[in-house]
Amino acid sequence: MRCANGALYTGITNDLKARLAAHNEGRGARYTASFGPVVLVWKRRKKDRSAASVLEAAIKKLTRRGKERFLRPAK
Repeated sequence: MRCANGALYTGITNDLKARLAAHNEGRGARYTASFGPVVLVWKRRKKDRSAASVLEAAIKKLTRRGKERFLRPAK
């Protein structure tokens, strides 16, 4: 998700619609409560929570520049 301040926030959920609503109502996470509202910029479905956590950790290890490159559409 991209926060109102331009920052990128990464997380996992099994109910994306509810999670986005929670973030935008200030109930999702401390960070997004401070810098919301948020807009969904990318999503990926994984087979289970473990696989989702592995992907989340990999994305969080990227630099901001790496995350922005990751979000660019392929040419």
